[in-house]
Amino acid sequence: MRVARPRRSRRTLVIVAVLVLLSVTLITFDARSGTSRLTAGIKSVAHDVFAPIVAGVNDVLRPIGDFFAGSVHYGALQQENQLLQATIGQLRLQLREVQGEAKQQEELHALEGLPYLASLKTVTAQMINFNVSNFDADITISKGRDQGVTVGEPVVGAGGLIGQVTEASHTTAVVQLITDPRSSVGVAFGPTNQLYGQASGQGIGKPLAVDLVPAGTPLHKGEKMYTNGLNDAQYPQGIPVGSVASFRGTVGGGSMVVTIDPLADLGQLAYVAVVQWSPGL
Repeated sequence: MRVARPRRSRRTLVIVAVLVLLSVTLITFDARSGTSRLTAGIKSVAHDVFAPIVAGVNDVLRPIGDFFAGSVHYGALQQENQLLQATIGQLRLQLREVQGEAKQQEELHALEGLPYLASLKTVTAQMINFNVSNFDADITISKGRDQGVTVGEPVVGAGGLIGQVTEASHTTAVVQLITDPRSSVGVAFGPTNQLYGQASGQGIGKPLAVDLVPAGTPLHKGEKMYTNGLNDAQYPQGIPVGSVASFRGTVGGGSMVVTIDPLADLGQLAYVAVVQWSPGL
């Protein structure tokens, strides 16, 4: 199938051909006759007639020339742009690493001398694995029995309670988070922490549900709840657990529906402290 060229392209080629032919004719004529008034007149007329045409041809051909010149440099510009983007990516990665290290140092510093632990000793450990499923919410830490970590010991972060050690090997341990559906924590709250409830996990990323809160109990959003430390409790008294996220009464019910958000940031754990405590101490 024959593709017709655009009219403008044909017209441009014709104009260029005429100009070339005229130039050759004038050169030949000038070489044979020498410079005379006649040839000068012809040259002058030719210039006046074809000058606008030449300008138009230049306007048509200049973008074409620019296009080819741009094509020659495009590869180099593209390579420079790729190198620049790679450099920016490396700088961003380095910045994230520096920020991550700074955050870890902040967490380590925050675990030193936690006021709610009083004189209880702790073992600082790094989180090495985060295990989440529909039924479990726990983490693996870098310290175990060889470092004094035993099953049943509480685990805290800078913000408050994280969970409890449920398994311990020589060098690592598994910590069940307070959001795990199998977790249950006795809590105290109120002006003098003389009101009690039971906080249970509902799954990772969800608030804890607090049961056994009598209907009509005065509560306010953001109110903090702490471990109650009652006899045979799994945790020592006074560790922050969560803050009230919602509460409401039930029609004809004798208790309230209360939820609390964990005070420790369970989604951003780098270091934790295992509390050297067991019930009865």
